[in-house]
Amino acid sequence: MKKTTFSLALTGLVVLSFAFLNSGHTKLVAGEQNASADQHQVKIDNFSYAPSTLTVPVGATVTWVNQDDVPHNVVSTEGKILNSSLLDTDQTFTYTFDKAGTYPYYCSIHPKMIGKVIVQ
Repeated sequence: MKKTTFSLALTGLVVLSFAFLNSGHTKLVAGEQNASADQHQVKIDNFSYAPSTLTVPVGATVTWVNQDDVPHNVVSTEGKILNSSLLDTDQTFTYTFDKAGTYPYYCSIHPKMIGKVIVQ
């Protein structure tokens, strides 16, 4: 009986130790990602991009996140700079802008959805 109780207590302690260590590591990684000044986000929701115009510095990474209930995409209106696949709910598309300029885009499924990234 004492061996069983000791084994259960030891197992519980090991499980709690791993949970504690992994929890701290997860918070650190998430904090590092959010701390980056080069990360910018455009939310896709209610058939619109928010913000509809985003100004970022050269070298910035922009991530589009589809928070809508239907698929959308991100396609350049000029050239072929942006061309995401269909993004289902909670899926993302990321692009790093390495040249200054204005980059208009739209959703090819819902052409009234338009947005623009201005890179300075």
